Amino acid sequence: MRKILLMASLMIAGGAFAQDYKNSIGIRLGSGYYDAVGASFKTFITQPGALEFNLGIRPYSDSYWNGKHKWTNVSLSGAYQHHFPIGDIDGFKWYVGGGLVFANSFSDHNDYSGLSVGIFPTGGVDYKLKSAPFAFSVDLRPTAHITEGINHHHGFFFNGGVTARYTF
Repeated sequence: MRKILLMASLMIAGGAFAQDYKNSIGIRLGSGYYDAVGASFKTFITQPGALEFNLGIRPYSDSYWNGKHKWTNVSLSGAYQHHFPIGDIDGFKWYVGGGLVFANSFSDHNDYSGLSVGIFPTGGVDYKLKSAPFAFSVDLRPTAHITEGINHHHGFFFNGGVTARYTF
């Protein structure tokens, strides 16, 4: 009888803190120099813990040289996020974590080409709609670049984003 009560208690407690979805895929609009738009995938690996991966792109044109210097940044980032409920609102959570970003700039001009690697803390909010398989999030990612791929981008960049995902 004790085992049955213990098992029932664990199931009820686990249900109170369960995430609202397991996986999601969608689009992230970013403000960082390495991603303006990107694909986003998020998966929960534990009750509060999730991994988020983004593949981003941002095209550039240097107006100083009358558009002669064009380059494109492509980035891949991965982050761990630990989620916490916000009040009694179902599906609404805040999170903190950190991650890495790898960005490469493609250009025919050497000053605008190269690989950069950065680390970032992250924080944000995530909301899963109750009646539809969609989740939305807003995040901040101040990024410190360990290596700099482009001569005129130095060290530290503020990055934030808005993401819309289909959940499954």
